[in-house]
Amino acid sequence: MQNFQGVGVSPGRVIGTIRQMPKPVSEPPSGEQLAASTTAEEAVAGLKAAAQSVHDELKARADKASGDGKAVLEATALMAKDTMLLKSATKLINNNGTSAERAIWEAGASVSEMLHNLGGYMAERATDVLDVRARIVAELRGVPAPGIPASDTPFILVAEDLAPADTATLDPAVVRALVTSGGGPQSHTAIIARSLGLPAVVAARGVDEIPDGAEVFVDGAAGSLSLEPTEEQRAAALAWLENAATLAVFDGNGTTADGHLVPLLANVGGAKDAAAAAALGAQGVGLFRTEFCFLERDTEPTVLEQAAAYRGVFDAFPGKKVVLRTLDAGADKPLPFLTDATEPNPALGVRGYRTDFTTPGVLERQLEAIAIAAGESEADVWVMAPMISTAAEAARFASLCSAAGIKTPGVMVEVPSAALTAASVLRHVGFASLGTNDLTQYAMAADRQLGPLAELNTPWQPAVLRLVQLTVAGSAEEGNGKPVGVCGEAAADPALAVVLVGLGVSTLSMTARSLAAVGTVLKTVTLEQAQELARLALSAPDALDAKAWVRAKLPILEELGL
Repeated sequence: MQNFQGVGVSPGRVIGTIRQMPKPVSEPPSGEQLAASTTAEEAVAGLKAAAQSVHDELKARADKASGDGKAVLEATALMAKDTMLLKSATKLINNNGTSAERAIWEAGASVSEMLHNLGGYMAERATDVLDVRARIVAELRGVPAPGIPASDTPFILVAEDLAPADTATLDPAVVRALVTSGGGPQSHTAIIARSLGLPAVVAARGVDEIPDGAEVFVDGAAGSLSLEPTEEQRAAALAWLENAATLAVFDGNGTTADGHLVPLLANVGGAKDAAAAAALGAQGVGLFRTEFCFLERDTEPTVLEQAAAYRGVFDAFPGKKVVLRTLDAGADKPLPFLTDATEPNPALGVRGYRTDFTTPGVLERQLEAIAIAAGESEADVWVMAPMISTAAEAARFASLCSAAGIKTPGVMVEVPSAALTAASVLRHVGFASLGTNDLTQYAMAADRQLGPLAELNTPWQPAVLRLVQLTVAGSAEEGNGKPVGVCGEAAADPALAVVLVGLGVSTLSMTARSLAAVGTVLKTVTLEQAQELARLALSAPDALDAKAWVRAKLPILEELGL
């Protein structure tokens, strides 16, 4: 039996056959000409046949899909028959003798740029053109199309990594688990897997060499993949299915065994997410990402447009807390009207709250929109700024909130300086929320997207846990015990959730699918036991030992496959 070890990012024990994600389509060489044995007429006919084949395949997949995935597939299918795209490519073949592959590649680039420059809805179709271009080139070459493989039977998806666009057609009913050779525990792939409830392992080197059709056992909690599953592993997979019902229902009451209250909140990105989280029993929202209003736009949305969008989330939680994060643009979320794409090191550049330094007014208009939506809603709205580094920044943000009529301002602690000076930072605001994804990235100087740094980029690092402890201590010292929550992905790990509660964190916010698992495990420990486990984790020499030591004290994790 051959084993592959990576980092477990979403629990679950599954046996199935694998399908490898096709490699990205490489660009045809610049200047590539038609083969001597191929006429221009034959090349054009072959191009049209390839485009028709791509259209038919995408349309067939769209007919079986639903929701956002169906819309993405339908739009992409239409683009495969776009007359402008095909005419441009045909012209290059007939006039310049360009190969069909190179012709569609260049035509796709031109059409995509034109659509992008038109802005609005047309700009949103620019990426569809590039997707279609790659699919047509793959069809001409006789190689698998890019993207998640189409299949009528469930499989375990193995890939180097997934781009955010790949996930539009990721169907949990077909993809039973996800394993990547790249990425890290805080990568987009990991976050998406948790949100879909898919067992997932990242940074498992070598898995992309496993042949299609191989039967494997995936343990998302242990971070392992095994070829030729044993009888014991088959029994574990069966037990996971039997436990699934328990781990799918949260009773809406986050508490330890001795009655210490720990509200379990949800991370959401819009009204649809909020409604789903409410249905799953979330006790409120601990992180409302507002970027959805701004992404894929060339201009800033109006105050009223924003207010309407925010209201949709607020209305899903009447009478409950909704913590909204102001625009977190920059780094991996650039916006043409707000951020500078030429920054040499954007992760350390103008992002989050800092965009107000270079483009003043956007933040104040967002706060105005939030205040309007909050005034029309019954939700208890709290507002926090991302990337706060100093007490002065916290004070200025609090004054902006006050001017807008927002009663409860707060800060995200994701820069180590904010954790180290939490006492003075919290003096100016009403609460703090630890963004453990970025806090880990900055504390360990390790890009969260890089697989080779996955062992560094984990919130189990004792240094990161110490920063959490310092933030809570700072709140007790100068903040009069102001609430300190966690909204990073660390809260979705049931074992780490126990440690965070032991460190004094007051609320935990996570993808809604993790609520039941975290709630179940919390109910098995007292506050004193959680505090003991927190001290144990802090005393560990490294992240691996911290995690192993704590998990060994929580047998419920092994019983439930968590």
